[in-house]
Amino acid sequence: MPEPQHSYVLDVMAEDHPGIVASVSQAVESLGGNIDSCSQTVLSGYFTLIMIVSMPEQIPPTELADRVRNAEGASRPYQVLVYPWEPQPASAVPDPTDRFVITAFGHDQHGIVRRFSQYLASKDINIVDLYGHREGEEFVLIGQVEVPKRWDVRMMQADLEQLGQELGFTVKLQHENVFVATNQLRFTRSP
Repeated sequence: MPEPQHSYVLDVMAEDHPGIVASVSQAVESLGGNIDSCSQTVLSGYFTLIMIVSMPEQIPPTELADRVRNAEGASRPYQVLVYPWEPQPASAVPDPTDRFVITAFGHDQHGIVRRFSQYLASKDINIVDLYGHREGEEFVLIGQVEVPKRWDVRMMQADLEQLGQELGFTVKLQHENVFVATNQLRFTRSP
């Protein structure tokens, strides 16, 4: 775990093009920093990246942001936010959870993300990753969630199916391990 006094949250957004991760990571390395964790995605032509980086010494967040904005290979402007990383306070007794994947698809309409996220929030279910995409008239929503073990998963599945019926969506809730096992791509060797 990084030391909070020398760690930062680095958030980068830009028009997508090859080389952004390379230039950002080079900027971090040029300051003697290390990338402790990261998550990156491209959404409709926009690149987003969030990192936790640790530095050998404390530096002003503006210095790190400027270094990333002016990184070698940054041919287009990057929007950069940096703030000191602070560990999240641990609750006295963390609620044990299991990871599940929710998939929902159907005819696009207003309020889909709101309705599903409100249901999850009402059950103290944390969304750790969320993907939504509209293609023509259809909308697909995939979420990785942490479900407290105290919940009856069968009841949740029934609730989600009911919500899906109200919205005209097909909804499925699967344990993360089952989802990975049933959706894993298999590569075959060519002769």
